[in-house]
Parts: sequence; structure tokens; C-alpha cells
Amino acid sequence: MWFHFSFCFVNFLSDLLYWRDVKTTGVVFGAALLLLLSLTACSIVSVASYVALVLLSVTVSFRIYKGILQAIQKSDEGHPFKLYLDQDVALSEDVAHKYSDLVLARVNKTIVELRRLFLVDDLVDSIKFAIFMWILTYVGALFNGLTLLILGLVGVFSFPIVYEKHQVQIDRSVGKVNNQIKDIVAK
Repeated sequence: MWFHFSFCFVNFLSDLLYWRDVKTTGVVFGAALLLLLSLTACSIVSVASYVALVLLSVTVSFRIYKGILQAIQKSDEGHPFKLYLDQDVALSEDVAHKYSDLVLARVNKTIVELRRLFLVDDLVDSIKFAIFMWILTYVGALFNGLTLLILGLVGVFSFPIVYEKHQVQIDRSVGKVNNQIKDIVAK
């Protein structure tokens, strides 16, 4: 079941991330990896401040460059970011309500599920959850949270390509593992 869920999730991410567009994928992957690696060395406040300073220095430098270029050429092109300044960036109420309703539904579903697990509505499910949490204690002892995020990011960007190239072999192996798990559970 977990394997099936992970493959469905990877297919969803591959559709979501447009990983076939090499330039977009490279920019998104590089920026996300740089951000996560920066967070390993500095606090989130420092990283956010440095990112803001870099963006601000680039835009201010470009604005000054274009101003000097306009003065030398005696042209009247105007503000270089006018196109972006004139765009409406406000979030509509419909979109906000749509996504807040989705988030609220997921939060409520998660709360109900956690209540069911912690108050032992089903003993087997609560024991499975306890075993999963116990395994996570070992994962937490071995890996930092940021390390897991970095590994997850690399996996999200590399697994769809690997799966597409070796889909038959992976599906065959996953089928064998699922059959073995079913046999063990049946016993």
C-alpha cells in the first residue's frame, strides 16, 4: 500500500513540477537546494535577509543601470519595472476561500485521524502508528530534519526520471515486495 501511494505521489509531483522542462527544473531545483543548504549553515532569519538583500541589490543595480543608460542615450523609456508594477498581484477572495477550505478540510481530517489513533479506536492501527513513530525516532537520531528535506528534494527531482526509464523493472520489483508483504500479513 505504501509503495502504491509513493508511486501515485511521484506521478502527481512529476505532473506538478514540469520536470521535463530542463531550464525550469534546473532553476527550481538549484534554488531550493541552495536555500536548504543555506539553512544548514545559517538561521532562517539570516537566510531570508540575505535572499532579500541579494534580490534588492540586483533590482536596484538594474534600475540605476537603466537610468544611466537612459541619461546617456537621452531616451525616455521610463521605469524598467513599470510592466511589473502595473500588474495586479492581489489575491482574490474566491481563490483565498478555495484554498483555505481545502486546508481546513485536510486539517480536520488529520485531527480526526490522530484522535482515532491516539485514543485507540482500532488497536491494530494504533500499534502500527506506534511502530511507525518508533522507527521515526531512529531516523531522527540518524538524520537532521534539513538533511531529510534535502534528500527528499533530490528524490523528488530525480525519481520521476529514474522511474520513467526503468518503469518495468521497478513495477516488477514492487509487485514482488507487495506479494511478500501480503503473504507475511496473511500468515
